[in-house]
Amino acid sequence: MSVDKQHLLQFLLRQGDNTLVLGHRVSEWCGHSPILEEDIALANTALDLIGQTQMWLGYAAEVQGEGKSADDLAFLRDAWDFRNVLLTELPNGDFGRTLLRQFLFDAFQSVLMGRLMQSSDETVAAIAAKASKEVAYHVERSADTVVGLGDGTEESHRRMQEALEYLWPYVGEMFASDETDAAMAAAGIAPDPASLREEYDALISKVLTDATLDIPAATYAHKGGRTGYMHTEHLGHLLTSMQWLQRAYPGCEW
Repeated sequence: MSVDKQHLLQFLLRQGDNTLVLGHRVSEWCGHSPILEEDIALANTALDLIGQTQMWLGYAAEVQGEGKSADDLAFLRDAWDFRNVLLTELPNGDFGRTLLRQFLFDAFQSVLMGRLMQSSDETVAAIAAKASKEVAYHVERSADTVVGLGDGTEESHRRMQEALEYLWPYVGEMFASDETDAAMAAAGIAPDPASLREEYDALISKVLTDATLDIPAATYAHKGGRTGYMHTEHLGHLLTSMQWLQRAYPGCEW
């Protein structure tokens, strides 16, 4: 079944913007991590996410058909044109919050990539197959860290529980569905995000239980990022930093 170009474009922007924005956030730890090993690990995670962005936004630019590149989409769009979930743009907070946010996102990606590898769109399937190798590592690493900190000292446990309380209201947006998702599912390109929730909950529940963390009972979910309807104030500040060089020196090349 064919799919409207605009729906496919929106889907690809959502994928690419998630990894772009989170990749930039994680890169902010470079030179500031608690120990050298974590500094290197987070820098590599950020590089993986940016590499995935290159694939998603590169395909998005191709589908858009306006002669733009992945760099154009990354550096020359304004905040209201971004389609990332709000979770990815939240400030890093302390090291524990950063790794818990990473785990909550990695778990979603691990479930999603498994489905996207079966996509009817050959390019989407190929991107997912390549990204899945990195995602598998990311979710294993972030899960181990969450368990280590959650089931660690009294101080680390307290901080991780507070981080979970803070981040939990942003989890639900990853499973929100709209007409773009319906079009992707009907064409066999991508699953309806809502259909991934059960598998996701099973994955994170095991890890959070091992981490001795209590999953909040609240079901409210902040939304607006993946549709571009509303972002937090944090995205604008992030883009100011990320896009400054290209905006100040248009067309600049290394």
